Amino acid sequence: MAHLLGGENLTVSYATRTVLDGVTLGLEDGDRIGMVGRNGDGKSTLMRLLALRSTPDSGRVTKRGDVNVGYLDQGDVLDGDLTVGAAIVGDRADYEWAANPKIREIMGGLVSDVDWNANVHSLSGGQKRRVALAKLLIEDHDVIMLDEPTNHLDVEGVAWLARHLKSRWRANQGAFLVVTHDRWFLDEVCNYTWEVHDAMVDMFDGGYAAYVLARAERDRMAAVVENKRQQLVKKELAWLRRGAPARTSKPKFRIEAANELISDVPEPRDSVALNKMATARLGKDVLDLENVSLDFEGGEAGQKLFNNITLRLAPGERLGLVGVNGAGKSTLLKLLNGDIQPTAGKLKRGKTVVTAVLTQDVKELDEVSDLRVIEVIEREKRSFNVGGREFTAGQLVEQLGFTKEKQWTPVPDLSGGERRRLQLLRLLVGEPNVLMLDEPTNDLDTDTLAAVEDVLDGWPGTLVVVSHDRYLLERVTDHQMALLGDGKLRGLPGGVDQYLELREAALAAGTLGGSTAPTAADSGSPASTDASGPTEAEKREARKDLNRIDRQLGKLAQQEEKLHTQMAAKSESGDFDALGELNAKLQELLEEKEGLELEWLEAAEILGE
Repeated sequence: MAHLLGGENLTVSYATRTVLDGVTLGLEDGDRIGMVGRNGDGKSTLMRLLALRSTPDSGRVTKRGDVNVGYLDQGDVLDGDLTVGAAIVGDRADYEWAANPKIREIMGGLVSDVDWNANVHSLSGGQKRRVALAKLLIEDHDVIMLDEPTNHLDVEGVAWLARHLKSRWRANQGAFLVVTHDRWFLDEVCNYTWEVHDAMVDMFDGGYAAYVLARAERDRMAAVVENKRQQLVKKELAWLRRGAPARTSKPKFRIEAANELISDVPEPRDSVALNKMATARLGKDVLDLENVSLDFEGGEAGQKLFNNITLRLAPGERLGLVGVNGAGKSTLLKLLNGDIQPTAGKLKRGKTVVTAVLTQDVKELDEVSDLRVIEVIEREKRSFNVGGREFTAGQLVEQLGFTKEKQWTPVPDLSGGERRRLQLLRLLVGEPNVLMLDEPTNDLDTDTLAAVEDVLDGWPGTLVVVSHDRYLLERVTDHQMALLGDGKLRGLPGGVDQYLELREAALAAGTLGGSTAPTAADSGSPASTDASGPTEAEKREARKDLNRIDRQLGKLAQQEEKLHTQMAAKSESGDFDALGELNAKLQELLEEKEGLELEWLEAAEILGE
């Protein structure tokens, strides 16, 4: 495989902390690499170095001269004054991008529900993320680097991105490097995993599951080596202490060897552990929503977010909720918690129910913004019984990865992941018996996620999880339900795969008010003269036409490539009669392609109304 780019002896330090220390690695054709590690350990720093967006303190990054690198930053880098269309395709004419099936597929997968003429600054965070992704993916790149691309994407969007990356290049062409906490995504698209820790990078074959197994074996071997070393240390220390106090001189080389054994103990890596806390007793009745309807906030009369839904939570039930953005997943948690009242129907709450909700933005910590980490937990209790053992507040927060120094950090100075960890611990010490988590994986690294899942595995109460993280949902919940945007709540016996099938079928049939891809009409083409616009039947027919034309254009592209290959062979052999016949076939094919592209634009114009 051809080498694309690489870094040699990369070192980066901030103040007294070294983030990367003499790291050497590279990307080759066919590499599909996922990068994992704790927050703050240097994943994004390494990616920026390899993308030539920053320079190391020492070492160098080299790339093959013709290699084109695409890079998606975690932050918002779009010009807010541009329209969505201008941000993605720039000043290209409509026909330049609309005639390209690959670009159309990217548009449909990422920005089909985004107003093509809206200014970027008016978009939500999730929409901005998808626009930035679309802008990157429509370009031809040899290497793509994505820093947390699944942030703000729903289950459907993550599944689409995985399919796109898997089919973007041939198996031995191109490469990508991705930083994400989405373990399902890592398993789905990656053939190598890089773990960044302690200023170094360890490399593993395979996706996340293979990495976890390999790391477990590595840690087991390290434990064996450490045990042997500890035995040697004990023997050497015992030898150093033997003999009369007056006779303290020992052979110098033995003393040096003993000191080396003792000083060679590596600094322990920060560990994150959650233990099972006490849980308030839960009776037979938990939370029931009966025939509940809820109007859209600020919507027209009769517009329903929920329409006559019923949900009954049983003691110890573990429910996962999935759905499109805006379908009401977070609102459903608010209904269950009693934070908002339904327009119709009622909520029944068991007498012994104690709820706790982890919200997406962790606003609950605003009320303790004048406190430090340790003070937040001490305000709840001074000591805690965890697994039959007594813990102080300091010992408890240390288990969750807050070192003694970090415990005195003011709450406003915490990172997103640290805020999430602190609020989760704060909820658990309140001993709830119904725990509701809204996108709990946001801002958490994979080690912290594993710790959270470990405690949720043994959670004795009722659990409701809203998440786009398939790995988490399938790991900690027993069954899933879906909100598809039609006001109904559906059971998913087939899990997340069934949800994706339902969404695909519903959008194809146009039964959920499915969004449409950006079109030439959206970007300024003449509108239909019919003031009332196309009917739903016409729109459904247009969607069918688009799907049919896309398939036909795909076949024609394969035939065109085959003809070019044959023409090149005939040209080399000097068979000009056969070359003329092939050229005639090529011209017929190009005419057919041009006609189909015009049909596509006409159908797209209908959907753009």
